[in-house]
Amino acid sequence: MSPWMILPVSLPVFIITGIWVVYAMALYNQHVCPVNNWVYNESCVEPLPLQRGPVLCCTLDNIPLISKCGTLPPESCFFSLICSTGSFMVMLIGLLRYAHVIEKHQNCILNTAGLSAGWLCAAGLIMVGNFQIPVKKSRTWF
Repeated sequence: MSPWMILPVSLPVFIITGIWVVYAMALYNQHVCPVNNWVYNESCVEPLPLQRGPVLCCTLDNIPLISKCGTLPPESCFFSLICSTGSFMVMLIGLLRYAHVIEKHQNCILNTAGLSAGWLCAAGLIMVGNFQIPVKKSRTWF
């Protein structure tokens, strides 16, 4: 058994664990509301980071989306690390798969398209992880 076989299995384990760690950090720093809080208000007296107690007043700006969990420091730094490492692993897995198909079979257009799509997804993940835009506090509804 080759040690390279561990790489495709470790990618989802690493990414899923990292996303939950980012959510836990955002929840600990009160940047987002807990997942079990399904009651969101139009406005609150105090902003979320200043609230204390078991019941939090949450607005739609505090929904725990991954894009909101990884926006503010310190969890944004860990989110960048997870995305960069994950995209490198995607590129490496795609390249190994490409080389494996060439070795076992002949090169075809579908194999090249798969490599290109994997690298395009990895580039998108790097962009998402490293170019974060802070969440705006004002909201306009159309």
